Amino acid sequence: MPSTFGFINAKLLFCLLVISILYHSAFVTSKPTGFSLRAVIDDSPESPLYLIENLTIAERLERLIKISYARVNYLNLVSSGDAKLVPDNIRIPILRDALYYAVAFTIGSQGHPVKLLMDTGGGLIWTQCLPCTNCFPQKLPIYNPTASTSYATLPCSHPLCNGDRRLYNCEHGRYCVYNAQYGGGASTSGIASTEAFHFFVDQRSTHPFNVIFGCSYDSRDIAFMNTDISGIFGLSFSPDSMASQFSALIQHRFSYCLAPFDDVTPRPLVLRFGEDIPQLPPQSVGSTQLIASPTSYFFYLGLKDISVAGHRIGFPPSIFQIKPNGLGGFFIDSGALFTHIDADALGGNAYAEVLKVFAAYYGSKYLKQTGASPEGFELCYERPPNFDEFAALTFHFDESVYTVNGQYMHVIAPNFFCVGILKGSSVSVLGAWQQQNKRIIYDGGRGVLEFADENCMNDIA
Repeated sequence: MPSTFGFINAKLLFCLLVISILYHSAFVTSKPTGFSLRAVIDDSPESPLYLIENLTIAERLERLIKISYARVNYLNLVSSGDAKLVPDNIRIPILRDALYYAVAFTIGSQGHPVKLLMDTGGGLIWTQCLPCTNCFPQKLPIYNPTASTSYATLPCSHPLCNGDRRLYNCEHGRYCVYNAQYGGGASTSGIASTEAFHFFVDQRSTHPFNVIFGCSYDSRDIAFMNTDISGIFGLSFSPDSMASQFSALIQHRFSYCLAPFDDVTPRPLVLRFGEDIPQLPPQSVGSTQLIASPTSYFFYLGLKDISVAGHRIGFPPSIFQIKPNGLGGFFIDSGALFTHIDADALGGNAYAEVLKVFAAYYGSKYLKQTGASPEGFELCYERPPNFDEFAALTFHFDESVYTVNGQYMHVIAPNFFCVGILKGSSVSVLGAWQQQNKRIIYDGGRGVLEFADENCMNDIA
């Protein structure tokens, strides 16, 4: 497998650390078929990964650009079919720095606290287990399955371990095992198991959910060593993800609302499931169909065209379609920090066409391009005092449009700003930066993505 990007050191921005601790201050609220997990952001003082004060604006920006590229490079492998979901080649990208989110829960009959990085693009759920063959250091105690009366190994007869569509392998006719290999040499392997995961159903009480997860005994070169994080919590369409395992309970629906990243002290966010997702006024909600891919479990959308500052570019409808080899297409991913537009799309360089319109707009404002710009951003301008006429961008779907406010379409500093789009290589992605102050609802049951403008600062646990 190519190792040019080492994505184990760059997991998604909106990967969520799924924590669960039986404390009154971090809780999951619930309706009969829904619940919420409180998320703690890496840049928040509540997070064990708090790093914001150690970086200058320029250093942070360049690091986030590299993270976003690493994420999308990983996704290219998966969507092309070069990275298949088989036991020896499981792909789970991991972001080491910047803008993590964390939620809390406990596992097992002993109520063992764990913190897991939640991956909206992956399925496997795993945590380190005793006894370790090779475990990375973590600050929380390592989970011991022998101490839990609710722990069991997954039988080899289970569909996830048996048949042509299995994700794991049966070893010695007794154990269902997995071996996840990551770019950059990182890996984790262990035994597929079941355990009671305890989520709060109100502010004081929890409810156990029997979850299929990986008990990892051998993990190497993991980027989040020496933190509280002990593994991954997947939320994709993959059969072993949280969303898939509990699709009957939550209707395969989950939702988040990203508060603006320029908030000086980022606030905890809420990942919502099922009926706990707020009901939005129908007139304010946009929606578009989720498009299935034969090679991946990502959330593809049927993008038809793009407008910049009210100017519709007029792309051929096929330019953002998935190619026969599995590459191309357009999907939403909270893990890619910035939006990527494909420079190798079907029928042309969509990235260049979009930047051309931005350049024309700012040329009409007589703005001067900066002599140097952060690596990755090709279009940056000096910012005159009080300038705020930033161009908005609209994604056109068959059913509706998704408009990104000009403020969230750019990375804005006091003296300069950059168009917040990166060059895509065989893929286009709607990144998290362009999801700020949007209610995003993934409705896998109906095969629909819903979205609406919202003040996400109000979406707190």
